[in-house]
Amino acid sequence: MIVREIEPLQLKALLSAERAPFLIDVRQADEHELVRLDPSVLIPLMELPQRVEEIRALVSSHGGEFVVYCRSGGRSAQAVQFLQEQGISGGLNLRGGINAYAKEADSSFTPY
Repeated sequence: MIVREIEPLQLKALLSAERAPFLIDVRQADEHELVRLDPSVLIPLMELPQRVEEIRALVSSHGGEFVVYCRSGGRSAQAVQFLQEQGISGGLNLRGGINAYAKEADSSFTPY
């Protein structure tokens, strides 16, 4: 299954737009507190199976497209693939995660 990706600069442009994409952070709570894209919903990767219906409803209420991110892009790619397998399409993986976003799109973010 192919996981579609979005580049950090593309996401920055979308976040500045009137209709920003729905964001899901699949990191742990302590990582989310360090640095995050707002507004994003924290749903750690290990909780995805228990929260599929919640995610389905959130994604549906936000027009069907969403961006998933983590620290470096690995966990979020897994999350997008898992959600696709559950019939939730429209997800994009933030290529390189929040660290790539910090380096390429917003230097006010601190990579960790």
